[in-house]
Amino acid sequence: MANWVVISSLATAGGTLVLAGATFASVRSANRSARVAEETLLAGMRPLLMPSRPDDPAIKVGFSDDHFVQVHGSSGTAEATDSVIYLTMSIRNAASGIAVLHGWRVEMPRDIATLANADCPEISSFRRLTRDLYIAAGDISFWQGAYRNPGESEFSQMREHVRSRERFFVDLLYGDHRGGQRVVSRYSFQPRESAGAEDWYVTVVRHWNVDQPDPR
Repeated sequence: MANWVVISSLATAGGTLVLAGATFASVRSANRSARVAEETLLAGMRPLLMPSRPDDPAIKVGFSDDHFVQVHGSSGTAEATDSVIYLTMSIRNAASGIAVLHGWRVEMPRDIATLANADCPEISSFRRLTRDLYIAAGDISFWQGAYRNPGESEFSQMREHVRSRERFFVDLLYGDHRGGQRVVSRYSFQPRESAGAEDWYVTVVRHWNVDQPDPR
């Protein structure tokens, strides 16, 4: 004679197991969908800064001491006096999210090959901008930086580089408007032979992700 109590318990257990499996699969699917939605949202907010194009309009950039320069498309400027070094660069946001610039640093290698396999520089080595610079998606704007302490060793090195028209590199730290998805982009400043002494040709060398896996 069939033991209906046992049969009922087994049926209940089987149904519970099936329900648990369905719930697990549903949760996994929901988590996967949530991750895809999050990645899509972040991609829409992600900035990527490139040098502007040669035919982009010139931009007038002013410093806090009322010094003004005009930087042209695909270019940067570098001016060195005994007390201040002024640097600017025309840049374009090639991605779909607003870019907020956080900081900058300079590399002045005598041997350019040393930067070929360089790692992302330490975030603590960046100089913080004195004001926030926002660059809209698909738009052009500028970066500016200045050395104002002649007593620091980097000041004299940079002044020598600028006055002797030697190539140098600028690293920019920036992220999206929420403060995340930070990127470090390295730009090469190379003197133009046929232009004014302050005019430099700018190209991008490398991008590093700070808050996400590196693309390489």
